[in-house]
Amino acid sequence: MSLSIGLLAKASDVKVPTIRFYEEIGLLPQARRAANDRRIYDQDAVRRLAFIRHARQLGFSVDAIRDLLDLSDNPDRNCGEANRLAAQQLHDVESKIAQLEGLRDELVRMVDAACNGQAGDCRVIEALAG
Repeated sequence: MSLSIGLLAKASDVKVPTIRFYEEIGLLPQARRAANDRRIYDQDAVRRLAFIRHARQLGFSVDAIRDLLDLSDNPDRNCGEANRLAAQQLHDVESKIAQLEGLRDELVRMVDAACNGQAGDCRVIEALAG
């Protein structure tokens, strides 16, 4: 089955410019070209884009996705690198969660300390300035 870039975009739920970008940076192999020079894709491209999209949703960097795709393309290799990449991403997500919890706590304090007077006496402005 041959797909145009538009059909690939619909099938994979990835926008056309993103598909072109992934080709440009090597995450997606360059498409075959039809006689009219249009890109032609197959089901492997759909599967690969689904892999990339899911990895991006999980917050993996482009470099990490490149490494994961390399492992996927070479199924006989040891998966230790995939485990390391997943553990690193988990650590990064947990760090972001901790940072967001700190931000939430600070915002709660700001909202709880809010005043109803003039901006010069505003606790929110004071907290941001300090």
